[in-house]
Amino acid sequence: MSSALPTASARRLPLAGTLRLGRPSDIWFKPALSVVAAVAPPSLLLVALGRLDLATYTMAGSLCALYAHNRPYAARARALAWVVLGMLGGLGTALVAASLTRDAVALIAVGAVLAAVQKALCDATRIGPPAHVILIFVSSASLFVPQTLGQVPGHLALTAAAGAWAWLVGMAPALCRPHGPERRATAHALRSAAAYAETAEAGEGDPRARADAYGAVQAAWQSLSAAGSRPSATRRGLERLVVRAEVALAAPADADPARLRGWADDLRGTGPVPRPGDPRTGADELLGVAAERAAAPRSLRSGLGALTPIAVRTALGCALAGYASLALGVGRPYWALVTAAALHQANITLTWSRTVQRVVGNLVGVLVFAAVAPVAHLGPLALVLCCLVLNFGAEAFISRNYWLGSVCVTPLALLVTEFPGYRPTGELVADRVVDTLVGALAGFAAALLVTNRRAGDRVEEALTAVDRAREGAARLLADPQAAPAALAAARRHLAGVLVDLRAAADAASGEWRQRAVPQERVVLAEQSGHRTLAATVRRQGPLPGTSTHTEDARP
Repeated sequence: MSSALPTASARRLPLAGTLRLGRPSDIWFKPALSVVAAVAPPSLLLVALGRLDLATYTMAGSLCALYAHNRPYAARARALAWVVLGMLGGLGTALVAASLTRDAVALIAVGAVLAAVQKALCDATRIGPPAHVILIFVSSASLFVPQTLGQVPGHLALTAAAGAWAWLVGMAPALCRPHGPERRATAHALRSAAAYAETAEAGEGDPRARADAYGAVQAAWQSLSAAGSRPSATRRGLERLVVRAEVALAAPADADPARLRGWADDLRGTGPVPRPGDPRTGADELLGVAAERAAAPRSLRSGLGALTPIAVRTALGCALAGYASLALGVGRPYWALVTAAALHQANITLTWSRTVQRVVGNLVGVLVFAAVAPVAHLGPLALVLCCLVLNFGAEAFISRNYWLGSVCVTPLALLVTEFPGYRPTGELVADRVVDTLVGALAGFAAALLVTNRRAGDRVEEALTAVDRAREGAARLLADPQAAPAALAAARRHLAGVLVDLRAAADAASGEWRQRAVPQERVVLAEQSGHRTLAATVRRQGPLPGTSTHTEDARP
């Protein structure tokens, strides 16, 4: 089949559903409580010492507690350490630049480059929410704080101390639920498999539900592989359950959705891990786990290369926003810069949705600030308490829709600027409204100017990877002497590239001015790939039995 694809010049930008509220995240309270626990002690200590002007630096470190809540604790420890180092690196660069020059034109240029680097690194490493936004907010705001070189080490020390405390806060739940993240990932895989099995009762099933379920299963394997190499009864039990989710996806007509959901419910808390009855031995059913752990990690260089258009968009959008704000005489151009940086997503359609959400959330948020400011101005303690409430609210609401979380984030950002001293409320509100509109226009304009032409190439690369993985699995299926371990590893590899194909197709379908996505080829590749997956499951053993037991695998 020819690889020549038609060109798509434009697509309709959606409005329906952009502001619709969804269900809150299952663990919304974890980042909400963590950020309060991380911010409160340093801030209250500075209030007691009469140095609330330094709270900007401690809060930079404390906000690191927002990251990595879905990761197993072994992986979370590493991720949080890198986030703290990244925060220190961005903040240090900004403080040094602020100490060397007060030229706003130069500082905006530094901020735009920093934002692009932080965006690219966060996307390439898949650090997850809140991703680059917090890092860019801290570094951009610090560019416009009067500074001397002699003050920089002390300010960075405050951030490092608060970051160390945030690391401890993020790791503290391991004392109570050492396998909590893996349990949640496994439960999500089981529920997603059950949802797909229900759609497949009268046919092949909903392709979107199937893609979501395979993504959840892949995430569960990655969570288990990232949890460390130390064997445990709990880990083995969770791996068996993920295998059962895989089996249900390969043979949905023979799956029992109620049983899958029952196992998912049993994973709550710290009780024993459900042990499904299965005629296959534990060694046979877990053959792919070692292969998953031994798989070579994705190259950071290749990830950054694919993100070059997004990084260029971010740099251009931030520069345009900052200079436009400066030209309008706004005293805090970094707000426009941060707004532009926060908009850029995987494609223009998603960027448009985030633009609408950001503008609505910020405009409502400045009204909330106007209402909260009189209370916050009662004294330093009142200011800190208001910030704590808004921190909690932002994390509690943002998983329902980004704009709702922004309603709390906006007044929080405005209050943070008042740590060194109170400012006229009307002036802050006016500046923030102008910067929001300027940043949104500049950021979206940059997304239109810098088209991600590589999105179509990624689809072609993903199609090639799926074809190769499917052919490799088919060869093993045709060989009666094929080792079970090799077949299990091929099955897991094929499942992974199918997930990547769906992600690449979704990203490319929302991009403008590029080759149209070959939807027919994508659908055919997915169908043949999933048929091959089903064949590998049938080859490796009979479908699971119906009995269930529990394994005393308390963490």
